[in-house]
Amino acid sequence: MVPWQQRLVWPRYPVLATCLLLMACAPRLEKPTLTVANIEYQGGNILQQNFQISFNLHNPNARALPVSGLSAQLSVDGDVIASGASARAFTVPALGDGQFDMTVKADMATALIKVLNHRDALNYELTGTVSIDLPFFRALPFHQNGILPLRKPSQ
Repeated sequence: MVPWQQRLVWPRYPVLATCLLLMACAPRLEKPTLTVANIEYQGGNILQQNFQISFNLHNPNARALPVSGLSAQLSVDGDVIASGASARAFTVPALGDGQFDMTVKADMATALIKVLNHRDALNYELTGTVSIDLPFFRALPFHQNGILPLRKPSQ
């Protein structure tokens, strides 16, 4: 290595060490849990319907989460049937819950086809990201799978 290259390499080490130290000291955040609290039909047409969905966001962390937005999509058997986003900011208290509303656009034609093709239950998947307004954290992804029963259990 020529002398001018050596002069460029040595100043980088303190910067690299500082970056690694900051990354090691960054707090670890657990993923929040998102559940549906209420669904209200807002209108639409035969191809697309709008729903106002109230979500409950549970914060399992020991520090408050300043949420700057959220995006989510609902899939049934691999096909997206609803999606939405919210840019409304709010704060979820440490080890607490926060509730917020989001307008979701749904493709009920696809959803109806899925219901008609299944007799007892639908496999669903809810995915998305919660945008966090904290240094070193911009988004916390969430992913939940479940089964939506279509018939009441016989007694």
